[in-house]
Amino acid sequence: MSRVIEVRGLTKSYGEHQAVRGIDLDVEEGEIVAFLGPNGAGKTTTIEILEGFRRATSGSVRVLGEDPARASQSWREDIGIVLQESEPVPELTALESIQMHASYYLAPLDPHAVLDLVGLTDSAEQRTMKLSGGQKRRLDLALALVGDPKLVFLDEPTTGFDPSARREAWGMIEALRATGNTVLLTTHYMDEAEQLADRIAVIADGLIVAVGTANELAQSVGAQLQISWQAAPDQPPPPSPLAMSIAETGRASVSSTDPTQDLYILTSWAIEKGIALDGLEVVRPTLEDVYLTLTGEANS
Repeated sequence: MSRVIEVRGLTKSYGEHQAVRGIDLDVEEGEIVAFLGPNGAGKTTTIEILEGFRRATSGSVRVLGEDPARASQSWREDIGIVLQESEPVPELTALESIQMHASYYLAPLDPHAVLDLVGLTDSAEQRTMKLSGGQKRRLDLALALVGDPKLVFLDEPTTGFDPSARREAWGMIEALRATGNTVLLTTHYMDEAEQLADRIAVIADGLIVAVGTANELAQSVGAQLQISWQAAPDQPPPPSPLAMSIAETGRASVSSTDPTQDLYILTSWAIEKGIALDGLEVVRPTLEDVYLTLTGEANS
């Protein structure tokens, strides 16, 4: 597997303000990597440097083997981009827009096939000014894919989608992986990152503070599973090493790094004592919890 993106010591300054403060990032061929970070963290600046829209102040950036700031025409043929915001030519139909963009490439995909891929076949003859926000976002994705790129940048691609459309978009993005495309995805939806990404990179205050799977990120901040149940009045505490806490709602919980062992201890104790563990649940830390911990620690 070859490396599609390789970044070392990347910085970007605007006057005295350093938006990116020295980041390293690798993305392998065929990966989907989610790039997460709060507003002002340096996420958009980094992505725009990788896309060739901005020049780095210092550091080394290689995307598909080239420096994006000096990339060749063939390099640009291999890149697909969905920007945060774009506005198609309002007088063109959806099909005409895709056909126009297809004409920019030496070996584009068939525009009708791309329309079908993004779910716009029924809107092919509708002028883009009449498309809904979600349909325009689908068109943005179509325009990024029509050149048959090797690497696709998706900057918040499902913004404006209803839940059903988001799920459909996830299927489209997962299909890119199946065909060997590499995807760098930015999103504010934690479930989207967790569903789609092979790895997640978190940036805060101009630095990448963690990279890994959702489980690896949780382990990096010491996040623990929670075993919880509705406690009976005056319920005795479970045996050591379980440390029980009870919320105002009466729900008891135990933090756990080994849920199999801890559940065995808890349920064996409950059976022995005749205690009902009503509403027993095992809940792992959410990616949002981990993300807030990572970005909070970086900015504290």
